[in-house]
Amino acid sequence: MNCCSKWIRVDFVKGSRTFANSCWACILSCGATGFLLVGLSSYVGRDLIPGLSSEHIVFIPQGVVMCFYGIAGLFLGLYLWCTAFWNVGGGYNLFDKRRGFCSIFRWGFPGKSRRIHIRLGLKDVEAVGLESREGFYPRQILYLKVRGRQNIPLTRIGEGLTLRDMEEKAAEPARFLRVSIEGF
Repeated sequence: MNCCSKWIRVDFVKGSRTFANSCWACILSCGATGFLLVGLSSYVGRDLIPGLSSEHIVFIPQGVVMCFYGIAGLFLGLYLWCTAFWNVGGGYNLFDKRRGFCSIFRWGFPGKSRRIHIRLGLKDVEAVGLESREGFYPRQILYLKVRGRQNIPLTRIGEGLTLRDMEEKAAEPARFLRVSIEGF
């Protein structure tokens, strides 16, 4: 979603609070709970999950391994739930022609660097860049090329847009800032 006027442009960046991440967190948490309960069932000697018999699973070594995988899966599921809850990577790109500055804001993990805020002058912006890699791990990144600094990403990594969509997405801020597009 974008908000744009003659002098100000705001591009909102979606973070990790997505439907897919929530689905994976739910699936992982449910599967890990199942592993943990089956492992504990083999220790206790009776079925903690109705319908799943654990009489053929010996606690050492199978039950211990199932408990380990269950606990590891629960921690990974908790991590996914927390990143979705905190919306890590979400934020906005603000371009203000009237005041002559650009503001890039992203949410991070809790702590000292929870709020990632980069503010720079529009006169330092050289171009809007587009990086597209094909192959085993394809990725498309739209970034801001700034004089004397590293490239600043404007989109989230792994957004999964086509090359045409990325070109259109790169053209909008480039047209607004009146800078060129690099990286084709």
